[in-house]
Amino acid sequence: MSAPLDLPKWADTVLVPAISVVAAFLVAGLVVLSIGENPLTATRHLLQGSLGTGEGLGFTLFYMTDFIFVGLAVAVAYHAGLFNIGGEGQATLAGLGIALVLNNLTFLPGFLLIPLGILGAAAFGAAWAAVPGYLQAKRGSHIVITTIMFNWLASVLIVYLLVNVLREPQSMNPETRAFPEQAYIPFMHDIFAAFGVEIPASQLNLTLVLALAASYFIWLLIYRSRLGYAIRVVGSNPTAAVYAGISPARIIILFAGALDGLFRRAVAHLFARQKLARA
Repeated sequence: MSAPLDLPKWADTVLVPAISVVAAFLVAGLVVLSIGENPLTATRHLLQGSLGTGEGLGFTLFYMTDFIFVGLAVAVAYHAGLFNIGGEGQATLAGLGIALVLNNLTFLPGFLLIPLGILGAAAFGAAWAAVPGYLQAKRGSHIVITTIMFNWLASVLIVYLLVNVLREPQSMNPETRAFPEQAYIPFMHDIFAAFGVEIPASQLNLTLVLALAASYFIWLLIYRSRLGYAIRVVGSNPTAAVYAGISPARIIILFAGALDGLFRRAVAHLFARQKLARA
């Protein structure tokens, strides 16, 4: 068996992602072509809708914020040697944590309520991720299987809670009551307007800045801290980690699970919405 190919840094950073994007467009183009449509026309509409207008760009960045948080969560777990695909369920529970905090601590000012909401999302997402982590670390179950199962459990749980527990009695919609106004994170178009700059209105808000700051924090954590080193050692060689005095089970349950809960997509935009509702 041949040794793995060691690519130059520039190729690993630029060339491989570029080839991946081109390959994705080619495969998608073949799918579009197979249903009798023009792939070039579909690509033009895709780019115009997402990047061709100020409003479209704002919504693209808004949804990109989601993927930044999810990517960070998956990256931390991946460095610990875990392939966690339970993001949907963990995001659902993180959103539940936000809703419970915001709707039960309405007497607090925004500068306290917003951080507490983020902590609530982290706690609920981490608790949901910690169970598959525990089963992997202590019982030998496969985290891919358990996280898939927990996605369905979270879906059933949130439907039950929104319909039977959290729903306002006079409403037929499966959603919580409106979040307090002091918990809303400002929209970017409102912030720019305060400085005399007009940009198209969209759902893009200050959580994009939080996502970028979180990206830098995760880089520092993984590559510039003792904890990050322990996570990478466990992911690279759990046996060597044990000899170095690092507990793989502790890393899996406490660190990877907690960080995964912290950066769930619910943190990205639920503060910009009035309610938590079942899509």
